[in-house]
Amino acid sequence: MANALNWFEIAASDASRARTFYETVLDGKLDDGTPGPPGYTMYMFPADYAKGEVAGAILQGEGYSPGAGGSTLYLNANGILDDALGRVEGAGGKVLQGRTGIGENGFIGRIQDTEGNVLCLHSPS
Repeated sequence: MANALNWFEIAASDASRARTFYETVLDGKLDDGTPGPPGYTMYMFPADYAKGEVAGAILQGEGYSPGAGGSTLYLNANGILDDALGRVEGAGGKVLQGRTGIGENGFIGRIQDTEGNVLCLHSPS
């Protein structure tokens, strides 16, 4: 098993707004809209499956209810954690916990996105 995680989904009530939030915070681009199930809006984070990278998406549609609680996602902010945390509030989110050391596993910051989801940004160094 190369990665315990191979896909993630972030629930959104406004997928376009969530896309803008994550593009701003992570300083990158999500796709322009991936065909998903009928009646759903989906924007995928970039990943190269051939290299073993983990993929995921923002999804809006029936059964996707954003908010705090449940699973916690850790998005890759390797080398950009402080910059990413600095962009959260300007993008419409909240920093719930600033840069925090987690021993030999690096640093995290806990944020709330524009949809109410609570997740972490992680940098191993």
